[in-house]
Amino acid sequence: MRGVFIGDLGPQAWLLLLLGLLGWITLLVRTRSSRHRRYQRQARRILDRLPQLAGDGQRLNYLRKINPYVFEELLLTAFERRGYPIKRNSRYSGDGGMDGQVWIDGQRYLIQAKRYARTISPTHVAAFGELVRREDCRGLFVHTGRTGLASRAELARIPEIELLSGQQLLNLLKKDIPL
Repeated sequence: MRGVFIGDLGPQAWLLLLLGLLGWITLLVRTRSSRHRRYQRQARRILDRLPQLAGDGQRLNYLRKINPYVFEELLLTAFERRGYPIKRNSRYSGDGGMDGQVWIDGQRYLIQAKRYARTISPTHVAAFGELVRREDCRGLFVHTGRTGLASRAELARIPEIELLSGQQLLNLLKKDIPL
């Protein structure tokens, strides 16, 4: 008995194979884009809800509990609401360490978003610094956790990266406070 090889397929079989492949690709694209839209909607709702929370500590605790991808969308939406041009990634994982981009006063910034409750890792800061230097631009390392001494030392070594955490992060998420 002989197996079927691709070269043995006739024109109708090729057409069916191609249509099936296109169907799978369409399904993947729709699933991905609907997930992006859902996370963007959640981010807008969170931005509207944050001012209603009792204080800054409660706001930061709330941010530490949201979906990490929603946190990325939250940051991009906050910049967008402030009138800055942004660029969203087409995917959340496997993004090469860049969670989005924003242009502030004509300068391109890569965004690294870390929704942590604990201390950020200096190796994450260093890897982001390498990416920023490779892309020849600036970077915003945005996180909800703590910045330990080792991470602060790493940030001091990479002047192209600006840190947004704590009160600076909360100010970004408020519409009426300048950055």
